[in-house]
Amino acid sequence: MGDCRVSPRTIVVRLGVLAALLCGAPFVERSQGSAPRAPSAPEYEVDDVHVHLTNYVQEGTDIHALLDMMGRRVGRVALFGTPLQQTWCYANSGDSAPTHYLDTDAPLYYYSFTDAFVASAYQSLPKEQRARFDPLICGFNPADMYAVDHIRRVLRTYPGVFSGIGELTIHKESVSSKIAGEIPSLTDPALDRVLDFAAESGLVVLVHSDVDRPFARPATQPTSLEGMKQLARRHAATTIVWTHVGLGRAVFPVKDYVEIVEAMLADPSLSNLHFDLSRVDLARYLLATPETTRAAADLINRFPDRFIFGSDVVAPVDAQALMETYDDYAPLWWLLTSDASHKVKRGNYERLFDAARTKVRAWEKAHAR
Repeated sequence: MGDCRVSPRTIVVRLGVLAALLCGAPFVERSQGSAPRAPSAPEYEVDDVHVHLTNYVQEGTDIHALLDMMGRRVGRVALFGTPLQQTWCYANSGDSAPTHYLDTDAPLYYYSFTDAFVASAYQSLPKEQRARFDPLICGFNPADMYAVDHIRRVLRTYPGVFSGIGELTIHKESVSSKIAGEIPSLTDPALDRVLDFAAESGLVVLVHSDVDRPFARPATQPTSLEGMKQLARRHAATTIVWTHVGLGRAVFPVKDYVEIVEAMLADPSLSNLHFDLSRVDLARYLLATPETTRAAADLINRFPDRFIFGSDVVAPVDAQALMETYDDYAPLWWLLTSDASHKVKRGNYERLFDAARTKVRAWEKAHAR
């Protein structure tokens, strides 16, 4: 069984939420009208749509150790490597080997072997343990018109392994500008070819595209918002998960961001677009005040089919690291209806990836070498 320790900070947060409830703080009553669901065996707490097995120098976690970390808390994981490799440029950092893109000014380049590494790790597991993972293809340049050929090649080389594409890095603070060669964009025909193929094959696509520039002024119009909408509309048959709801370490929620996201959720032309609640930065924004937490919970309760939990953990070292973001969200989980809570934590993941597994395996069978 995995290490299920909970950090002291998480314990404090949970006790604080309980105290608030006992003192009469606002509380959303959990839905009593939702249909009972058959318990799974075992009944895990959560699935995770966003786990990197490796870091920016392609070092990572042994998949068997990851299973131990998941233990009886995490049921299934969407697993992928890191598509970009950090260059170790001696002229820039000398004998100090960078392990992160912020450690050096040297460029990043695409590392295609990451897909083979993840596939090999997945295939090292027995069949019953493989069922807990949904690997994603990410080792390609989304600005390359040949990218779709890489994806087809991976599916034919490793049939029965992959269920999605991602995490695609389009606009990302401190990263996009470091990529050697042409920088991807939301309007690139190469990206359109990738998403068209995802619709054909059934692959789920995780897209990282910041909604705005880093440290943008609150009064400005988000630079990439309209591009993300148009991308989803151009590919209405593709299941897209927008990571971190477009926010990041230095990409802050713009004015009326809840209303902006609400309008996207209510737009029928964007019904294929889902949002992952990943990364500690997003948790920090959503949990900043009781009002922001309540606003986020109300939005999720009204659109429970469109949100999925993800940790965005990179090469986790233990169960505490794997579960940190999930445990940080405790004040938000308290305010969700039972129906919304189940869908965000497990139901939406399983609906999307169960469908992907069926469709992708059918595509592989029809296009076998």
